[in-house]
Amino acid sequence: MGTMNISLPDALKSFVDEQVSSRRFGTSSEYVRELIRKDLDRQHLRALMLQGAKSAPAPQADETYFNGLRERVRGRKKT
Repeated sequence: MGTMNISLPDALKSFVDEQVSSRRFGTSSEYVRELIRKDLDRQHLRALMLQGAKSAPAPQADETYFNGLRERVRGRKKT
């Protein structure tokens, strides 16, 4: 695992220390890793949303759609 040293103003360091204590992180490194993971998840979700926005519209998911879906599932269970 690589290491990274960062410098924070006193106010931000105090905030990190409070988060570590109140949210039961073992260290400030664990807190920062969690923030980075959440940011990666957010970026991944944003990319998926943009991909979806660029794709062709899907058929409308109405009662007919769901009834057909149920029938397909029931047909698979019978075989």
